[in-house]
Amino acid sequence: MKHRLFFFPLIVLLVLVLMMFGVHSAQAANGASPETPVLTMTPSEIAQVKADAEKGDLDAQFKLGVMFFSGIDVPKNFEEAKKWFRLAAEQGDIVAQGFLGMLNYFNQNYIEAAKWYGLAAKKGDQSAQFMLGLIYQLGQGVPQNYAEAAKWFRMSAEQGNDDAQHSLGMLFIHGKGVPQNYKEAAKWLFMAAEQENTDAQFNLATLYDSGQGVPQNHAEAVKWYRLAAEQGHKKAQVNLGWSYNEGKGVPQNHTEGAKWFRLAAEQGDEAGQVLLGLAYEHGVGVKKKLKTAYIWYSISAAYSSGDKHKVAAERRDGVAGLLTAKQLKEAQRIASEWKPKE
Repeated sequence: MKHRLFFFPLIVLLVLVLMMFGVHSAQAANGASPETPVLTMTPSEIAQVKADAEKGDLDAQFKLGVMFFSGIDVPKNFEEAKKWFRLAAEQGDIVAQGFLGMLNYFNQNYIEAAKWYGLAAKKGDQSAQFMLGLIYQLGQGVPQNYAEAAKWFRMSAEQGNDDAQHSLGMLFIHGKGVPQNYKEAAKWLFMAAEQENTDAQFNLATLYDSGQGVPQNHAEAVKWYRLAAEQGHKKAQVNLGWSYNEGKGVPQNHTEGAKWFRLAAEQGDEAGQVLLGLAYEHGVGVKKKLKTAYIWYSISAAYSSGDKHKVAAERRDGVAGLLTAKQLKEAQRIASEWKPKE
């Protein structure tokens, strides 16, 4: 089974990609409905896999589970997939255990997910170790335990799992399950950031901005904000825009600042929406347009709560009195119809 340990994350990704793209594309080309399985084997080959699985052949059981999970060669059936993954998992197959953990997790059966992820994690599977850490962090199916979460995140992180590296870094920032240690946090966040983990890039940038765990360096912060922002990270886009507005780590450039606020705003970031509204209200980096400012304030107020809602609503109401009745009605219509970009 050792060779499967390495391939577990790749197998999961491959199956999901097949589900989302390959299977549906083939079905469309064949004129088949989404329920019609795509055939890659002959009927006799399918029958042989089923017969071998019934006889207890571990590889056949796992293969049949993948077939039912993906809808390839047999109709998609998650319950049947779970059945065959379970039979393979009960024989000790680490990949089947991971699949079973995943299926139960997404069905919100967290107790079963913890059980199967736990078995795979103890055998060294990095994806299962990360998921088990997440389960302990969130208290899903097990008592919440940050120390246990840190333990499993560390095991996965040491194998190079970027999500685990990021999660472990955040535990060090907040001092949950481990002593608070910004230097250690920066170490793990850097490892994940170098693997293009956008959350890690953003959080590492905030450490450089504040000088926690690393020497304060606004240019270095901008570097990591930009890498995350260019991949669509909303908060990184806001912070990069703010860096341009303030001239922190980059030459001051209000036009560039407004550009990044817009990208965040269009994705639904409430802070980005208010900042873009301010840019339009005062003509900073963009042409002054009070109606557009009202629209962004209104959108932010509609989607936010607490202090963010209060700020957005106050800005919206302040601008409303400067618009004509016609402008106000049109702005309200546009704001009410707005949807975030996917």
